Amino acid sequence: MSLRSVVAASALFAVLAVPASAKEWTDVTIALEGAYAPWNLTDANGKIVGFEPDLTEYLCAHAKLKCTLISQDWDGMITALNAGKFDVIMDALSITPERKEVIDFTVPYAATPAVFAAPKDGELAKLAGTGSVIKLANTKDGAEAIEPLKKALTGKIIGIQASTVYAGFIYDNFKDVAEIKEYKTSAERDLDLSAGRIDAGFDDATYFLGAFASADNADLAFTGPEITGSIWGEGEGLGIRKSDPELKALFDEAIKAAVADGTVKKLSEKWLKVDVTP
Repeated sequence: MSLRSVVAASALFAVLAVPASAKEWTDVTIALEGAYAPWNLTDANGKIVGFEPDLTEYLCAHAKLKCTLISQDWDGMITALNAGKFDVIMDALSITPERKEVIDFTVPYAATPAVFAAPKDGELAKLAGTGSVIKLANTKDGAEAIEPLKKALTGKIIGIQASTVYAGFIYDNFKDVAEIKEYKTSAERDLDLSAGRIDAGFDDATYFLGAFASADNADLAFTGPEITGSIWGEGEGLGIRKSDPELKALFDEAIKAAVADGTVKKLSEKWLKVDVTP
């Protein structure tokens, strides 16, 4: 090997041996749906408010970040994150093995159950297990517990928001007995549920608690058991690109602080009416 080649090779090795400098974050864009009350919603002035925006204010201050909140359609949100359209997803995003294959998650900042809702005076009010809690690790684990629900929902129309862990659960358990109708937003589903165009909805229990407070949904109520456990993943966390470990570390630390000092408890009880501290 010539001296020039040796020098060139040595220089290349030196470059490769130096680790890439960590990215220093100062400005962060966070995407929320802006239509998933009370987690996040858009007020009359066009501002995104709710449990997550309030929590974001704390997290960004703790991490010394300037954060901008933007609204983004739920469908395609993970794809848009990886395409660089924004830096973080904060939209009651359940941490699941499938999603962890394509994005990273922070530690969870919430953990919530899911439940069916139906008209208070309708045929599906007071489904088997109403008022109880079923803890599931996976769909198979809950086959026996879900059988009474399958019988009651046979031939019915179940409304779900598309591309959610709750949608997957409904398809896995009820596609062979019921018609499943997908909606872009949960609010659109609720309109059809109140109008009698579908028979039941399935969603996050805290979402429904907020929805029931609206006059348009005054005739709706929980029905059947609350379903909780690792079937929904580890909880809800911030979605972050795999290429941004420094940002994940900043938010991990901030979320742990918010859990430890009671901020998550205080804000979730304010907005969600229950403590969702993971």
